[in-house]
Amino acid sequence: MSRILVTGSADGLGRLAADALVAAGHDVVVHARNRERAAGLDALVERGADVVVGDFTERDAVRRIAAELNDAKPLDAVIHNAGVWSGPAVMPVNIIAPYLLTALLRGPRRLVYLSSGSHFGGRPSLDGIDWRGESVGSYSDSKLFVTTLVAAMARLRPGVLSNAVDPGWVPTKMGGPNAPDDLELGHRTQEWLASSDEPEALTSGGYWFHRERQQPHRAVHDEAFQDRLLRALAEETGTAL
Repeated sequence: MSRILVTGSADGLGRLAADALVAAGHDVVVHARNRERAAGLDALVERGADVVVGDFTERDAVRRIAAELNDAKPLDAVIHNAGVWSGPAVMPVNIIAPYLLTALLRGPRRLVYLSSGSHFGGRPSLDGIDWRGESVGSYSDSKLFVTTLVAAMARLRPGVLSNAVDPGWVPTKMGGPNAPDDLELGHRTQEWLASSDEPEALTSGGYWFHRERQQPHRAVHDEAFQDRLLRALAEETGTAL
């Protein structure tokens, strides 16, 4: 059994993934952005989950969480599930936070990042990006960037399994009640990639939809764009991979 961090697990797909992983016997660390939302995780804590709390719009909070986790039992996998659809928090939460956790956490051999079909509408340009969330960010751009981060990790860290998952447009708080995709299938692929020993789950650099590997935006596998993105994130955060 594995020790797995699921970010953004107070509700939605993150909560469903954490619940399923606990039920499967894994050692799960759940995450909420504040104490009020963390209280809603008590049922998982009673079943053995640990909790970390911190607002991913705040870089110091992300760094504190990474330090807490590095001082605890080593993680085997991270599901980077936390995300926001719109507003100033898009870039801080959707790309800066997972980048910082990737750079700072020691030990995880499996990294699973939540992407989206919206990444196909992202622009492979870093000009004028507001990484600090002082203005409204582009969700599509943020998901293109995080999917590119996955491909860069797979190239630069061959000993780590790094994959992106498109969960589909599912009826969560973010997706809305009329979303057409299957909520159950929306969280199964990330659980599988984080914990399964099936041969397909032990591959890296994939963009997955319902356990089927898909072709992402062509910019994702552009190594020059990957390198530009990593340089920009390292300069912005003062933290290199």
